Amino acid sequence: MIMDFQNSLFNMPLLVGIIFVIAGFIMYKFPPKKINMLYGYRTTSSMKSQKRWDFAQIYSSKLMVYCGFGLSLSSIFGLFFNLSEGKGVFISTLFIIVSVFVLIYKTEKAIKEQFKNE
Repeated sequence: MIMDFQNSLFNMPLLVGIIFVIAGFIMYKFPPKKINMLYGYRTTSSMKSQKRWDFAQIYSSKLMVYCGFGLSLSSIFGLFFNLSEGKGVFISTLFIIVSVFVLIYKTEKAIKEQFKNE
C-alpha cells in the first residue's frame, strides 16, 4: 500500500483543519468584545444581546478547535484510499461542510439552551 501525500482527500481536510484550529485559538484568546459585523461568530441569535454574543464567541471558538482536530484526523483516510482527484475533492468538501454544519448547529443549540428564559 502506497501512502499518497498529494491526494486531495489528505491535503484538503488537513489544511482546513489546521486553519480551523488556528482561527479557533485566535478567537478564543482574542474574542470580539462588542457585537460587530466583521469578526466573530455572527448569527441572528448570537447578536441578540451582549451576553449571547460573549457566550457564542467562547463556545464556538472551542468547538472550532475540536472540529479542526476532527478534520485533520479525517485526512488520514486520504493516505489509505487512492481515489481520483474529483472524488477526493468531493469527499473532502463533504467533510468540511459537515464540520461547519456541526459547528453552527451545536453552537446555536447551546445558545438556545443557555438563554432559553430570554
